[in-house]
Amino acid sequence: METTDMRNPGSIFILLVLLAGCTVGPNYKRPKVDVPTVYRGTLPEQANAGPASLGDQKWWEVYPDEELQKLIQTALQQNYDVRIAAARILQAQAQLGITRANQYPSITAEATASDQRSPQSKIIPAFESNTNQAAISLAWELDFWGKYRRATEAARANLLASEWARQEVISTLVSGIATAYFQLRELDLELEISRSTLGSRQDSLKLTQLLADHGATSMLDVRQAEQLVFTAAEQVPDLERRIEQQENFINTLLGKNPGAVARGRKLTEQPHAPEVPAGLTSALLERRPDIRQAEQQLIAFNAQIGVAKAAYFPQINLTADAGYQSSALTSLFSGPAGLWSFGGQLTQPIFEGGRLRNNVRLTEAQKQEAVLFYQQTIQEAFREVSDALVGYRKSQEFRVQQELLTRSAQDAAHLSDIRYKGGATSYLEVLTNQTNYFSAELNLAQAQRNELLALVTLYKALGGGWQN
Repeated sequence: METTDMRNPGSIFILLVLLAGCTVGPNYKRPKVDVPTVYRGTLPEQANAGPASLGDQKWWEVYPDEELQKLIQTALQQNYDVRIAAARILQAQAQLGITRANQYPSITAEATASDQRSPQSKIIPAFESNTNQAAISLAWELDFWGKYRRATEAARANLLASEWARQEVISTLVSGIATAYFQLRELDLELEISRSTLGSRQDSLKLTQLLADHGATSMLDVRQAEQLVFTAAEQVPDLERRIEQQENFINTLLGKNPGAVARGRKLTEQPHAPEVPAGLTSALLERRPDIRQAEQQLIAFNAQIGVAKAAYFPQINLTADAGYQSSALTSLFSGPAGLWSFGGQLTQPIFEGGRLRNNVRLTEAQKQEAVLFYQQTIQEAFREVSDALVGYRKSQEFRVQQELLTRSAQDAAHLSDIRYKGGATSYLEVLTNQTNYFSAELNLAQAQRNELLALVTLYKALGGGWQN
């Protein structure tokens, strides 16, 4: 270790000029990624549809149901995951402030006063001494090689990463609330179908029982009519259980205790376009919060390489003290009471047993991992969009076919009922067709739900839901 006198103002000025131009370590460059020209699952007529994307729309534009909007707004204010993510942003902001402060000098003030009396001895007479001092001290490690600037760059990137992480939490929460709400409305529709079916089947059972009592039909028909009633009746309590549990789940997402959930539009009244624009593939890198978060983490690791490399070079520290010292408070700031000192220190590591070299290797390996994670995140994002596009289109096609099947089953049930009342067939035909119609109605409700859920998935995959 070598101590150098740095009292020459000229040398200090030269040092400060050079200070701004030395920053070791690589500057960040976005890695190359394989971006497809179009999303797989995009129809040929949609390939050149333009830059507009469903992911650019606000969540209240995609989900116009007023009650659903209220649920999402409540969740954004009260959900614990969102609040935890906000707390992590505050932590990252504080950490940035701590790291950035290392670039500046540390200045402290000190004041001391002492009064000492020594008793008389055979050799030394009694005496009393007073010392009063007021001083300001400065300590500054010059960031000549950019160690603290790189550390600040990393801390700033971590702050942005935490902000994008919060946006990802918001996007996930919005899609989660919409998914849970549509599932709830589908259960409501199933319950409505089951209760309506139960009522009509109970009326049919009464009629069949009346015919059997008068000898117009057999008890077999009565038992078959009872099966239809019991099949519909068993659905009601099970659906009521699932509805209440779904309400409890939604309230948990809202950050509230279990309770009822207000309803808005019916499942069949939820508006959604048959075709949605996917937009440009390159825009996905800027819109998806998880991709932006992964990139900021990469920037932070890249900056840490500079911090590690700066440890190879000398550390330059400046110290200064100035103040007053006197034996009397009345003369503390007058006369020859002033004192000052100024010094500099340069420290150069010589042998560290490979610690510095391996620390650089560690940061470079961490950056390489971050690069791979960033590229993997992008690849997963394109897969999710492609899956969501084909999922939304095929769920629509399935729902259309299920509607045709339901209408056919409804007509078959109606005709079999007419045939039975006319004595042209047995009640077994009624049982079969009524069962098929009931199942078709429930399956149609599920198909309508799945179509809406596919839209939710596509909206999130395209990076929508976090925009305010």
